Amino acid sequence: MSVLLYLCVSAAEAATREYWIAAEKVEWNYAPSGKNLIRPAMGLDVWGKALIYEKYRYIQYTDNTYTIQVEQPAWMGILGPQLHAVEGDSVRVHFLNRADKPLSIHVHGLQYDEANEGADMKGSGAAVPPGGTFTYHWEADSDAAPGPNDPSSIVWLYHSHVDAVTEVYDGLIGTIVVTKKGTERSANDPRPKDIDKAFTTLFLIFNENDRKIVESGKSAEYDSPEEAEEGNLKHAINGYIFGNLQGLEVEQGDRVRWYLIGLGTEVDMHTAHWHGQTVLNAGKRTDVVDLLPGSMVTVDMTAKTPGNWLYHCHVADHITAGMNTRWRVVPKP
Repeated sequence: MSVLLYLCVSAAEAATREYWIAAEKVEWNYAPSGKNLIRPAMGLDVWGKALIYEKYRYIQYTDNTYTIQVEQPAWMGILGPQLHAVEGDSVRVHFLNRADKPLSIHVHGLQYDEANEGADMKGSGAAVPPGGTFTYHWEADSDAAPGPNDPSSIVWLYHSHVDAVTEVYDGLIGTIVVTKKGTERSANDPRPKDIDKAFTTLFLIFNENDRKIVESGKSAEYDSPEEAEEGNLKHAINGYIFGNLQGLEVEQGDRVRWYLIGLGTEVDMHTAHWHGQTVLNAGKRTDVVDLLPGSMVTVDMTAKTPGNWLYHCHVADHITAGMNTRWRVVPKP
């Protein structure tokens, strides 16, 4: 869970929730195990010839000193911190750009004025220079909260928007979850009280063809320009390929909420599919959820059958390229 500070007079009143986030340059490994953990005998094929790239990430800190990082669960992968708010809350995001180029934070769904849009070259928050800071002010009003047919919480994207296409592939992506007023766990915990576990998964083909490959993460040369172009398209879930996304584990009987995100281009038409379980999506029972670029979908399940189940995109060539992992249901003691 994200660490946050907020001011609140009583549980019935709206809070101001504050977060400290820095953008930082990192080296990202799409398959830290160096293996295809779904079909080991098949290996990583062309997508394993280069695995580590220079990228950027949003990193959360505990306060304005930006010294102590807030730990994220392994399953979040490349995603930035998941922020939380309750309907009616104000959100303050203190942003420090530790990267080497202008960046921003642009949020979907919440309300803001032009100075806090984080995009479209409006105000100093639209392109924070290296070493610069900006505090974004957002409102989680009723238009940002769950609607009549939504579950008790819904997910919204945030990402950098100076060069929106490049910066999504950079890895500058995160989410904020807004919980319907009255369904939060407590005044100090804005997560919904009607679930036991929640996961967020981003389905995105990261285009690394114009990005610097870290030499230590390169195991072989590409045989042709065409092979290089394909090998640098990383068909990832939360920035991992071929089962290297770990930690999607629940206990039998858990009420589980999945926040699903899609981004990318016309090739990013994804179909998230769970083996071993169905989900409820806007009142409809299914085990496949369609995602287009810009999709933000919230679905619920009750984990019933113990097992180590596949979770993957059902588009055929995306399966081949490694857009798959496993989620686990542990038997109830």
